[in-house]
Amino acid sequence: MNTHVTHAQHAQPTAGVNLTALRGHNAALVLDLLRTAGEHGISRLELAERTGLTPQAVSKITARLRGEGLAVEAGRRASTGGKPRTVLRLVADAGHAVGLHLDRDELHTVLTDLSGAVVASRRVPLDLGAGAEAVLAAAACAVDRLLDEAAQGQALGVGVAVPGPLDHTDGVLHRVTGFPQWDGFPLRDALAERLGLPVVVDKDTNAAALGLALGAGGDGPRSFVYLHLGTGLGAGLVLGGALYRGARTGAGEFGHQVIQLDGPLCDCGNRGCIEALCLAAVARGTDAGLDEAARVLGEGAGNLVSLLDIDAVLLGGRTVLGAEERFVGGVGAVLQARARRGGCAPIPVRGAPGGAGLVVEGAAQLILAPLFGRLVR
Repeated sequence: MNTHVTHAQHAQPTAGVNLTALRGHNAALVLDLLRTAGEHGISRLELAERTGLTPQAVSKITARLRGEGLAVEAGRRASTGGKPRTVLRLVADAGHAVGLHLDRDELHTVLTDLSGAVVASRRVPLDLGAGAEAVLAAAACAVDRLLDEAAQGQALGVGVAVPGPLDHTDGVLHRVTGFPQWDGFPLRDALAERLGLPVVVDKDTNAAALGLALGAGGDGPRSFVYLHLGTGLGAGLVLGGALYRGARTGAGEFGHQVIQLDGPLCDCGNRGCIEALCLAAVARGTDAGLDEAARVLGEGAGNLVSLLDIDAVLLGGRTVLGAEERFVGGVGAVLQARARRGGCAPIPVRGAPGGAGLVVEGAAQLILAPLFGRLVR
């Protein structure tokens, strides 16, 4: 298996092209269909029909995947005519990915197989302000212990989710709110050197949104925003079925849009940011405070809906998980009121599936998604 992880754009599974130069692209299309087929498997004929590749091209690709231990025969299926079709399935444990979530106060790691299923998990306290050396040591130790305990051998790579802003392309952190000492730190390269594995770094909200987009299996909304309210507030954007990072990978800095001029001072230096208003309301520790936080979050969500014309708003993060019905109801009420005033249908608001593991499992998808040709912008 090719374990090299790139940071370039990858095409979302669509029609294949019978050109030798695109052999990697076509193999990714086939792998993705094997992944989504699950244990039930899929026949070579179905692979050809769904990719647009010739049966001969599919046979060559599947033979190579079988030779690399990525696919195996999974029995036979009755056909509409002629002999039964042999079906193939992905060998999910042929490779593994590590997901690492560096939150402001916690470090969460998971090991997943190629299907994204969690094989092992660890969660320990973390002080993101303790300095780069301490944080890197804790992260490397957590990954090593996870791999040792799971006895799964070497992983394909480590996907790291951290609070933004950051440069995803170069793996360099910017001025994380409340932790300015991380500004300019090359987290990707520093961690890769310690672990001896490929590393991909992205914002926690992007990792979660990527996991949600892949986990929907094609049945979820094509364009949605994921709002994450925990120790901070941010957004992950999925537009047209693909994770959107922006030209400078800075999209989704939702928490620091100003909605109250001359409002309370935020750690970012501005006043009246949604993040500052939401966290201050939550800190009151009352139901009224949670309702206020949900209302403020709803106003910000309404701005995104108006701006991007998205299909759904998904909510997550530890604060939301602690009072999910209240936040879903509060944000939904704001969007419904806006929709009534605008004479249009309201956008659905739901709690994001995945719970507390959503971000860290999405971080593992930073490694897996390129193997399956999934588009990242």
